[in-house]
Amino acid sequence: MAKKKRDENAPIYQIKITLRHFSPPIWRRILAPSDMTLAQLHDLLQIVMGWTDSHLHQFDIGGIQYGVPSIDDYIPVQDERKVRLQQVILGEKFKFRYEYDFGDSWDHDVVIEKVLPPDPAQQLPVCMKGKRACPPEDVGGVWGYAHFLEAIHDVNHPEHEDMQEWVGDDFDPEAFDIDEVNAMLHKFMKV
Repeated sequence: MAKKKRDENAPIYQIKITLRHFSPPIWRRILAPSDMTLAQLHDLLQIVMGWTDSHLHQFDIGGIQYGVPSIDDYIPVQDERKVRLQQVILGEKFKFRYEYDFGDSWDHDVVIEKVLPPDPAQQLPVCMKGKRACPPEDVGGVWGYAHFLEAIHDVNHPEHEDMQEWVGDDFDPEAFDIDEVNAMLHKFMKV
């Protein structure tokens, strides 16, 4: 993606992203420039949540779908590359949906918690806080992830060894490394 110079007069959005249907919740809080495109927000969400951008996605904002249009679209999709956040956000507490991987259907609630004044000194985007690891890609959605957690936590589960081998020994569902995420965001900003 071509890097656009940030408008230093653009407000800053404090955004909370929560993966739906999980308890305890999996979430992230970020600061992002209001002049970024929805396509850039998609890239940002992939990084902070821990996804690998291996599947299709879309935003549902006020009943309008935004994504990358294709002639195969069943429902018309507005081009996310041509729409900036500040064009569709109606202010604080504004809420919309982000869906990633139409097979596993990872639904995210995205809430604009605060609209902050411009701050040219603030490095953006930045992750402020988060809780819990992102589910592994292709685990089978909410129900598949619940089954996966059950299997990796129970050494007597018939799929324990297979699941451990598939995910690797270092997966911790409670872990979230904010420093690693912010290092990846820093690289993202240099693209």
